[in-house]
Amino acid sequence: MSERESMEFDLVIVGGGPAGLAAAIRAKQLANEAGEELEVVVLEKGGEIGAHILSGLVLDPKALDELIPDWRTRDDRPIRTEVGADTYKLLGPNGSMAMPTFAFPPFMHNHGCYIGSLANVCRWLGERAEELEVQVFPGFAASEVVYGENGEVRGVVAGVMGIAEDGSQKPDYEPGMELLGKYVMFAEGARGSLTKEVKAKYDLEADCDPQKYGIGLKEVWKVPADHPEFKAGFVQHTFGWPVKEKDGSGGGFLYHFSEGGENYVSVGYVVHLNYKNPHLSPYDEFQRYKHHDDISKFLKGGKREAYGARAITSGGIQSIPKLSFPGGALIGCSAGFVNLPRIKGTHNAMKTGMLAAEEAVSAIRAERSGDELSTYDQAVRDSWVWTDLARVRNVKPLMGRFGTMPGAILGMPDMWMRYLVGFGYIPQLKHGKADHEYLKPANKCKPIEYPKPDGVLSFDKLTNVSFTNTYHAEDQPKHLKVADLGLQKASEFDVFNGPSQRYCPAGVYEWVEEDGQPPRFQINSQNCIHCKTCDIKDPNQNINWVTPEGGGGPAYPNM
Repeated sequence: MSERESMEFDLVIVGGGPAGLAAAIRAKQLANEAGEELEVVVLEKGGEIGAHILSGLVLDPKALDELIPDWRTRDDRPIRTEVGADTYKLLGPNGSMAMPTFAFPPFMHNHGCYIGSLANVCRWLGERAEELEVQVFPGFAASEVVYGENGEVRGVVAGVMGIAEDGSQKPDYEPGMELLGKYVMFAEGARGSLTKEVKAKYDLEADCDPQKYGIGLKEVWKVPADHPEFKAGFVQHTFGWPVKEKDGSGGGFLYHFSEGGENYVSVGYVVHLNYKNPHLSPYDEFQRYKHHDDISKFLKGGKREAYGARAITSGGIQSIPKLSFPGGALIGCSAGFVNLPRIKGTHNAMKTGMLAAEEAVSAIRAERSGDELSTYDQAVRDSWVWTDLARVRNVKPLMGRFGTMPGAILGMPDMWMRYLVGFGYIPQLKHGKADHEYLKPANKCKPIEYPKPDGVLSFDKLTNVSFTNTYHAEDQPKHLKVADLGLQKASEFDVFNGPSQRYCPAGVYEWVEEDGQPPRFQINSQNCIHCKTCDIKDPNQNINWVTPEGGGGPAYPNM
């Protein structure tokens, strides 16, 4: 007999991000409109809703308009700054060139979108969910999938606490609870640990290309009210410098917004995780990016308020797995609905959550449970989400083959054709390899010399990690599982020169050499900000990221 108690719900939603909260709200809206009882629970591993949420953010409000049509007129609305100026630039080490945005298809423009904090949007959505009597459980990490007698997903185990690093039970041990539902939705975001398990168990990726990822690094700066370069609603995206195409590819963003009477600039850089040179450090590329004249002028005189990083799905339509399985569904970035050329995914994540909720409520009304929501896959294909991704389907593969800027240029006519007539001049291209397969041996790549941070515009990694408010309880099992330490030394260190020390944006991994002893792989798991880059980029897929105790990790205030 299980030592755990259990609770029964109609819908169990794993993840309190935009997809999970939109699903919960939509399900309760449908039930309330029909005068029905529907028990919905949202499980969030962060200490509060929004604690683990990070995005640029330029929000396409399309899904929010559908979910909560009057959000713009509410006094407590979570996002207020509408895009007013929209620029794209090609950066070089000593200058820049503006790109002709008039040549972009209309859907590539940002006018009508809003700048702000996705963490705060999620906090607001969490309040709306609770008003509808959704049960929201923050600090409740789902660590295990519960399966039914017929192999269907029956629920999850959440709330396990008090296990020591050696596996023993501490005095405050809690075995967790089984939260069981008629249907379970996974909204864990990019590379969720339970999502990985479910994908493998039901072979959901059998008919799609490998998912592609980037690592997005971001800082929020507060700037003075009289800052000469600040303009609320200003959006700037950049390509080119500092990452060299022979090493990898990436691009930057810079967004101006006002909130609570203060002025903020969000600045960030995304490195595509199919980069080749193991000496490349995404964090250090971001830090030197801020020193370019087209970036630094917006930050000088300001003060860094927050830092964070996370993995971003970027495979697009080719990489979307089968979305339904016995007992549940994948929603949001658990499946990967980011539109890479638009640099947006929140609207698609929310819409897929809403569509899954509609399918689940219909099934529950038909007195079904535990079967497959087979109509959900088709509902996504019939929605504007599919149109959004179909128009840009070849841009990421072209970038992978030719580099960011050449790929974008080659993809522009294809996007225009798909926008105007529904088909393009290029057949749908494939991604080919997974991101971890692109790394070259260190001896075949040139080391990269990075400038030291100046403490004004650029900062060392551990200092910046202190701005994530990251905390993990002491004496708990490491949530970064290395399957074979011998392989890690023989390959990750000996062949690739320890790229984990560089791809991790939080100083979690170190190869320590001391007293003439062989290098030792040290994992500072207390630093982990849950970006999951290690799970994606390790060349042997030898590192597995799993959830730590609930409430651990970053506590982002306004990311």
